[in-house]
Amino acid sequence: MAVEENSVTPEQYLEAERTAEYKSEYFGGEIFAMSGASRKHNLICGNMFAAIHRQIRNRNCEAYTNDMRVKVSPTGLYTYPDVLVVCGEPVFDDAHRDTLLNPTLIIEVLSGSTEAYDRGKKFENYRTIHSISDYLLIAQNKCVAEHYVRQADGSWLFSEYKNLEDTVHVASIECDITLEEIYEKVEWD
Repeated sequence: MAVEENSVTPEQYLEAERTAEYKSEYFGGEIFAMSGASRKHNLICGNMFAAIHRQIRNRNCEAYTNDMRVKVSPTGLYTYPDVLVVCGEPVFDDAHRDTLLNPTLIIEVLSGSTEAYDRGKKFENYRTIHSISDYLLIAQNKCVAEHYVRQADGSWLFSEYKNLEDTVHVASIECDITLEEIYEKVEWD
């Protein structure tokens, strides 16, 4: 595969990203600016992080919010999941320790501008990460959580939750999260 003259190398991207005022994703020689998040988006991310952190704090797992970059090594995508968890020893791309290679759980909060990408190409990339066992999509405009769990044969099992009383069980990190916790203080239009 030939690289275009105007394309950016991963090294150039990381050098610029580490001093940038705003976050950007990188894929295939291109840099993509990320937009800001809504109040609902921020509440949901905070709620997810709080619920998970409370349950894993005394275990060999770490939870991160949207400032921890992930490199999808097999495809070259650099991205910032909304919330992620790594269990076991975190593996980083380099000595800066700001680009994680081995997430266990990735959570994306869906917005109108990112929903198709989060469900499609981004999940396609995430599926190539050998360490990932769970992918959780959370709607911000309605009460819906979609949970994908990697099976032993490499396929993905899908479950959907739509009631505030429902509980999402994430076996890989031994956590149970209710939709009531996820949507705490979120106001519906």
